[in-house]
Amino acid sequence: MKRIEEYVRSIPDFPEEGIIFRDVTSVLQDADGLKLAIDSMIALLDGVDFDVIVGTESRGFIFGVPIAYALGKPFVPARKKGKLPCETVSVKYDLEYGSAEVEMHKDAILPGQKVVLVDDLIATGGTIEACAKMIEILGGEVVKIVFLMELAGLKGREKLQKYDVASVITYEGK
Repeated sequence: MKRIEEYVRSIPDFPEEGIIFRDVTSVLQDADGLKLAIDSMIALLDGVDFDVIVGTESRGFIFGVPIAYALGKPFVPARKKGKLPCETVSVKYDLEYGSAEVEMHKDAILPGQKVVLVDDLIATGGTIEACAKMIEILGGEVVKIVFLMELAGLKGREKLQKYDVASVITYEGK
């Protein structure tokens, strides 16, 4: 059986010279790779007591929904600003050049709920940090954050120091 790293396509010098882009689409396009990715992420939740999974737009949806389904948990989407129809809570965060904002429905997380956050990749950690803040604003508790891949060289974990963070694959570079 292949390891999950063998399903990830690495593309040198994209989006700029010196960067190795870790392409998750090559995992998704292979049935065995997708199953291994989901199963590996589920394994990181072994023994974790939680009520709901929150996934970030858009690849957090791809991984979060099948994990929620397999574990019999509800799924809550954290979306880019302006995409949700009901009353929302939102948090702005900084990007390398500018800022962005994520939001979720105000009734998506109930006070006291234990939440697992799911995304495909941790780079600088800004998106997930903003999502964790939203969960806490709504009275939820982030009990675990799970990623398929981590780019350790971008130090995203530093923003998430107060959380239990786990990644299936860790790449040392950027």
